[in-house]
Amino acid sequence: MPVLSVLSTLLYFISMPVPWALGHPHITPCRLSQSTALCNSYGLSSVPSDLPQQIEELFLNQNFVSTLQNDCLSRYASLRLFSCASNRLRAVEEKAFSRSPLIESLNLANNDLHHGHKQFAQSLRSLTRLRTLDLSSNGLTEDMVSDLLQNLTSIEFLYLSGNILLRLDESTFRDLYQLKELNLERNLLFEIDGAFDHLQKLLRLNLAFNSLPCLVKFEMTQLVMLNASHNLIEWFITNSDVTEIFQLEMLDLSNNRLLFFPFLPTHSSIRSLLLSNNQINFYSHLAVNNSSNWTTNVEYYNMGRNASNITADLWDESLHGDISSVQLLDLSGNQLRYFPKGFLQKMPHLYWLRLRRNCLESFNLTAEDVPATLYELDVSNNRLTELHAQPSSVSVLNNLTHLNLSLNDIKRLPPRVFNTLPSLNTVDLSYNTVGICHSGDISDSDTPACVVWTNHSSLKQLYIAGCSIQNLPPLVFEGTPLTHLELSNNPDLLIGQDSLSGLSGTLQHLGLSNTGLQNFDFSPYKHLKFLNISKNAIWELPKSLLMLNLKLLDLRNNMLSTIQSEHATALADRVQIVYVNGNAFNCCHLEWYRMFEESKALCAVDLSEVTCIDLHRQSQKAMFFDSVDCGSRSTEESIFWYILLFLSVCLSLVGISVIYLLTYRPKVLPRAIKKKCWRPTPY
Repeated sequence: MPVLSVLSTLLYFISMPVPWALGHPHITPCRLSQSTALCNSYGLSSVPSDLPQQIEELFLNQNFVSTLQNDCLSRYASLRLFSCASNRLRAVEEKAFSRSPLIESLNLANNDLHHGHKQFAQSLRSLTRLRTLDLSSNGLTEDMVSDLLQNLTSIEFLYLSGNILLRLDESTFRDLYQLKELNLERNLLFEIDGAFDHLQKLLRLNLAFNSLPCLVKFEMTQLVMLNASHNLIEWFITNSDVTEIFQLEMLDLSNNRLLFFPFLPTHSSIRSLLLSNNQINFYSHLAVNNSSNWTTNVEYYNMGRNASNITADLWDESLHGDISSVQLLDLSGNQLRYFPKGFLQKMPHLYWLRLRRNCLESFNLTAEDVPATLYELDVSNNRLTELHAQPSSVSVLNNLTHLNLSLNDIKRLPPRVFNTLPSLNTVDLSYNTVGICHSGDISDSDTPACVVWTNHSSLKQLYIAGCSIQNLPPLVFEGTPLTHLELSNNPDLLIGQDSLSGLSGTLQHLGLSNTGLQNFDFSPYKHLKFLNISKNAIWELPKSLLMLNLKLLDLRNNMLSTIQSEHATALADRVQIVYVNGNAFNCCHLEWYRMFEESKALCAVDLSEVTCIDLHRQSQKAMFFDSVDCGSRSTEESIFWYILLFLSVCLSLVGISVIYLLTYRPKVLPRAIKKKCWRPTPY
C-alpha cells in the first residue's frame, strides 16, 4: 500500500502541466503575460536572466540599463521584440543580439547611443529579420545613422525623430529597399539631396519640425502620406514632367512660409491638404493690371549646381495641379483675400473647408461657387462684411451641416438665408452685429440687420454671443428644436420668460454669461444639462435651478453673498460640476462651502480659489478661514455695545436729574449739600 501510494502521487505530479514559473526562480520583479515579459520601471540595471526562456517579447523601458553586454539575450532565443527605451544606454556590445536572431522589432529610443555607435552598428548586423527599428532621441548625426543602417535590408519601419541630422543624401538610406515608413521629425534638417530617390516602397514620410527651406521637383509617386509641417518651406513644387499618377493622399504643409498655393501633381489622389499658418495668397488679379514693374514668372535656382531649373508663371492657375480628389482643405491662418473664379469648384468632393484667420472680405455661399458636397465651412475671424447668397442656388447646398461665421464684421444678412439650407445643424454668428427678428416682422423685400431663426427644423446648435443683441422677441425660436443656445456677452439683453418658449423640450446647453441677468425661471427647461449664468448681477440663487439635473452650472462673478443650506443641499444632489468663484461671499456664512467640500457627488472645480469677505471687510481664502473668528468676535462686539449703551443711559438719567433740581428745586440741592458736608467746629 505505501508503495502504491507513492507511485500514484508521483504519477499525479508528472501528469500536471508545468507552468513557466517552475522554469525560473520566483524573485523576478517582471510581470509575465503569455509570451510577454513586462519589466518597465523596475529600477533594473541589466537584462534579467531569470525570465522564461520561451518569451517572445521583452520590455525594459524606463530602467537604468547602461550597457547591453555580449550574449545578454542569449537565454531568450525566441525573442521577436525587444524594447529598452528611456534607459541610460550608452553602449551595445558587438554580440549583444547574436543569440537572438529572430528579433523583428527593436526599440532603443531616448538613450545615448551616439557614444560608441561603431560597436552598436556591428551588433545590428546579426539581426537579419529586423523590420522595425526605433532610434529616436539618441543624439545621432547623419554619418552615424548611415553607419548604423548599413546592410539592414530588411527594415520596413524606421524612426529617427529627435536626433541631430542636418543633411541627407543618397548614401544615408542606401540599403533600405524595403522601407515603408520613415520618421525624421524634430531634427535639424535643412537639405535633402536624393536621399529618398531609391526608396520605391516608402509610403509614409514624416519631416515635421525641421528647417527645410523648400521641397522642389517632388516626384515620389508611391508616397501616400507626407508630413512636412513646421519647417521653413517657401516653395512646394512637383516635377511637372512626371506623368504617373501620384498616390499621395495626405499632404501636410502647415506652419511653414509658403507664399503661393503649392504646385501639386497634375495627376494626384490627394484627399487631405493641410496648409494652415502660412502666408498663402492668390495673385492673379495683379496680372490684369500688369506693368513693367511686375514680374510674371519666377525662377528657382539650385544653388549647389548654380543653375536655373524651374521657371513658373505666377498667374497660371494650372499650377494648382490636380485637386479634384481633395476632401479636406485647411487654409486657416493665411493671407487669402479671395479665391480665383471657379477655384473651389475644382474640388467636387470637398467635404471640409477651413478658412479661419484670413483676410476675406466677402464670400459667395452659392452652388456656383461652393461644391454641393460641402459639409463643414469655417470662415471665422476674417473681414467679412457681407455674405452673398441666393435662395435658388443656396438650396442646392443640401449637405452643408456646420457653418462658422464668427469674429467677422457682418452687419447684414439675407434674413432667411439659413432657412434655405436643409441640413444645417450648427451656426456660429458670434461677434458680428446681427440681431434677431421674428418672421412676422419682415417682408421678402426687406434687408434688416437681423436674422430669422423660426421654423428651422434641422438647426440644433446656435451661437450668437457678442452680437450686441438687446431684445429677444417672444417665440423667436418657435419651430426650431435647439439643443445648444449661446447668448453670452450681450450685456444689454432683455430676455423675457416667453423668449425661449418652444425650447423647453429640447434645450440642453444655455449660455447667458454677461447678459445682465438678475432672475429667470429655468423650471420649464427640464432637459438642461449645461447652464452658464456667470458675470451677471444675481444676488440670490434662483430657486428654479434646484429643479434641474445639471451636469455643469457656472455661477462665477455674480453678487452672491451666500447659498442657503437647503439650496446647497439640493445642488449637491442634482449638479455634477459647479463653478462659484468671483462672488462676494460672506465669511461668516460658509455652511454651503463645507457641504460642497464634503460632497462626493458634486465637483466644485474652483472651490480652492473661492474668496470671502470677513468682518473687517478684508478678502480671504474661504478654505483657510476659521468660522470661530465669526463667533468670538461677534460676542465681544455685542458685549461692548451693551456696556456702552448702559453707561449712556445712566449718564443721561444723572444729567436729567441735575437739570431738574437746578431748575425746579433750587433750594433743595444747597440744603442737601449743607446737611451732608457741613460739620460744626469745636471752638
